[in-house]
Amino acid sequence: MTVTLGTPLSPHATKVMLLGSGELGKEVLIALQRLGVETIAVDRYDNAPGQQVAHHARTIAMSDPAQLRALIEAEQPQLVVPEIEAIATPVLEALEAEGRVRVIPTARAARLTMDREGIRRLAAETLGLPTSAYKFCDSQEELQAAIDGGIGYPCVVKPVMSSSGKGQSKLEGPADVAAAWQVAMAGGRVSHGRVIVEGFIRFDYEITLLTVRALGADGQVHTHFCDPIGHIQVSGDYVESWQPHPMSSAALAEARRIAEAVTANLGGQGLFGVELFVQGDQVWFSEVSPRPHDTGMVTMITQQQNEFELHARAILGLPVDTTLRTPGASAVVYGGVEAAGIVFDGVDEALRVPQTELRLFGKPESFAKRRMGVALAYDADVEQARHRAKQAAALVKPRTP
Repeated sequence: MTVTLGTPLSPHATKVMLLGSGELGKEVLIALQRLGVETIAVDRYDNAPGQQVAHHARTIAMSDPAQLRALIEAEQPQLVVPEIEAIATPVLEALEAEGRVRVIPTARAARLTMDREGIRRLAAETLGLPTSAYKFCDSQEELQAAIDGGIGYPCVVKPVMSSSGKGQSKLEGPADVAAAWQVAMAGGRVSHGRVIVEGFIRFDYEITLLTVRALGADGQVHTHFCDPIGHIQVSGDYVESWQPHPMSSAALAEARRIAEAVTANLGGQGLFGVELFVQGDQVWFSEVSPRPHDTGMVTMITQQQNEFELHARAILGLPVDTTLRTPGASAVVYGGVEAAGIVFDGVDEALRVPQTELRLFGKPESFAKRRMGVALAYDADVEQARHRAKQAAALVKPRTP
C-alpha cells in the first residue's frame, strides 16, 4: 500500500481538522505540517495555541451538533482528529457513517472515551479487564449510598466527563462527600450531574503506557508500545512525568496486554494514552485517551519520535518508531496569576540548567493553576532528569506585564 500526501493550500491537499487546539493539539499540528499536511485548528476560544500555528483557525462550540456539522461540511477535511472530550460525537458518528469523513481513531472510540462511563463499562464489563470497584451516581445521595453500599473509604470521585483530571477528589470519610460532589460538578466539562466513584487501589505507582496502532508494510494494523511513563498528579492534574518508569517484566507484560485489549476494541489508527495502576506484578486499568496524553509531553525530549509525531504518522498510515533515545523528565509551568497576555521572566535562567528544554504554550489567558508551559530535561539518570526539569520549571516566573 502506498500513502500519497498532497501539497497544502492546493486542490490536492491532504486536510486534517483538529477538534481542540490546546498545547497537545498544537504539537500534533506541527507534526502534521512537517509532513506537508494542510491543517485546520478548531477550538472554543480564539487564539488557542494550535490556532496560532495551523493553516486555518476556526472558533465554534464543538459540543453544538449544528455548528460542528456545518464546519466539517464546509471545510471537507479527509481526517477529523478529536483532541478533547467535549465534542458532539453523535455528529461524528453520523458523518463517518455517511462516508463524509474519517474520524480518528474512530467515531465510536471518540464517543466511548469522551466520558468515563463508556470506557469503564467497556473495559470492565465487556473486556473483563481488571479495574477498581466503581459505581455511577446521579446525585449526592446516590454517591453516599454507593460508598456505604460497598465502595467504602478511601475512594475517588470524578465527573464522568472532564479533562486533565479536573473535578477529582479523594474521600477519606463521610465528611468529604458533600465537598467532593461540588468539586465534581464544578470540574466537569459538561455539567450533567453524573459522577463515577471508585474504590481506592493501594497501588505502588501509576503509569501512562502510550500505545500506537499503525499500519505495517503488510497493510495491517500493528500495535506498538512506548516505554512506560511515570507521573505525579496533584488533585488529578499532572505536575511532572518521567520516562522510563521501572517495572517488573511481569507487570510490563500485563500492562501491554491490557493496553492492547482496550485499544484493539476501540480500533482505528493513532496513539492512545492508557493509564494504569500497578502494585507489584498486578496491574489495573484506569482510563484511556484516544490521543496524545499530557504526561507524554516528556517524549519531546526522550523518544526518537515523540507522541505527537507518532500520532501524526499513525493517522496518516505512515511507519512509526517508538524507540527511547534517552531517559528524561517533564515538569509543569503554572500560570500563577489570573490575567490575559502575561509575560514570562527567567526563561534564560531556566535554559541555563544543563540538558533542558522549555515549551511555552502561548495560551492567551493565564489562571493560577493553568498549565502555561513545560520544562523538559534528559539524563542517563531519571532522578537527575526529574531534578533538572523541576529546577528549570521553577525558574520560569509568569507575571502580569
